Amino acid sequence: MTAGVKRAPGHGTGHGSGRRKSRELAMQMLYQAEIGKQTPEQVRENFWKAADEVEPEVRGFAEDLFRVAVAHQEQIDELLIANSKHWRLERMPAVDRNLLRMAVGEMLGFKGTPFPIVINEALEIGRRYSAPESINFLNGMLDAIARGLIGK
Repeated sequence: MTAGVKRAPGHGTGHGSGRRKSRELAMQMLYQAEIGKQTPEQVRENFWKAADEVEPEVRGFAEDLFRVAVAHQEQIDELLIANSKHWRLERMPAVDRNLLRMAVGEMLGFKGTPFPIVINEALEIGRRYSAPESINFLNGMLDAIARGLIGK
């Protein structure tokens, strides 16, 4: 990066991207809520005590993504069910299910982020946390949901 040139928060490439870290943290918060059977308030309280220190912008966007995914969870789960061929929601691996919830929540709640970026970011996180065979499933699901949301 050239001296004096500032990038907007989260506009980077690679794993160090603040936005990617926020998405990763939001997925982990959703996972904790589901697996730990915790309310969103309990997750917010407990998650940050155990998490590594992150920049305020990273934490803020993670919390925004978590809040949107929780607020729209019924609609998100309906989209997941409608677009998953031969997969019941409860049979999906928990990491994949919550990664999908985070990404679809971003599609619904942050219209300014292009869907291909949301999908790519989710797949990068999936490569880190999901089984290798999940990547095609995640890509197919997110692509189908994005196509259905375009123009809405």
